[in-house]
Amino acid sequence: SLVPHRYVRRSRRAVAMPRHNNQIPNAHLRKDWKSRVSTWFDQPAKKKKRRALRAKKAAEVAPRPVGGRLRPLVHAPTVKYNAKVRLGRGFTPEELKAAGVSVHFAPTIGIAVDRRRKNRSDETLQANADRLKAYKDKLVLYPRNPRAPKKGEADKATRADLNAREPDMSGVVMPRERQRFAATTRAITDADRKANAFVVLRQARANARLVGPRAKRAAEAKA
Repeated sequence: SLVPHRYVRRSRRAVAMPRHNNQIPNAHLRKDWKSRVSTWFDQPAKKKKRRALRAKKAAEVAPRPVGGRLRPLVHAPTVKYNAKVRLGRGFTPEELKAAGVSVHFAPTIGIAVDRRRKNRSDETLQANADRLKAYKDKLVLYPRNPRAPKKGEADKATRADLNAREPDMSGVVMPRERQRFAATTRAITDADRKANAFVVLRQARANARLVGPRAKRAAEAKA
């Protein structure tokens, strides 16, 4: 038998029925999010662990720098990034030759070598050659035979002084120096106030476009 409408138990939360033949709303709002949330409570401990590992590595490779080998300064590829200067993979044989370093001897004194990169400009070649020369001036070579050091190798006093120092944890060997561009200012003149940038640009564009026709008319006038 049919139950009167007033006796039907209704839900506390009214569900809005969808229009047409769509899915009935069934939102899952009580997911087990605690097992899926990502926390970062171990950040201080991880920081301490990384520093301890760096100190351990520096002590193992001492007196060599912990930053690894010397890297060249190169320009990034493509037109979009070629104005950016960064550290490259290694020095080319031409750069090593300009600095007076052998390709086979370079890796033994902490210099990275890259035989695939090519020197496209004399400025980069000279800059990296100067970088190698500056590195050679600071370099201290330990002798293979401590009892009979060869020319250019460190003597006993120098080695004792370096061994007594703290391990080098500075990071990158000879990091890139960032160029600081200082802006210059001057007073605005009357000529600047009267100048029209739009007219100057349009005139320069017209001059570049009419180079050929003007040269042709000048040649015909001479003939």
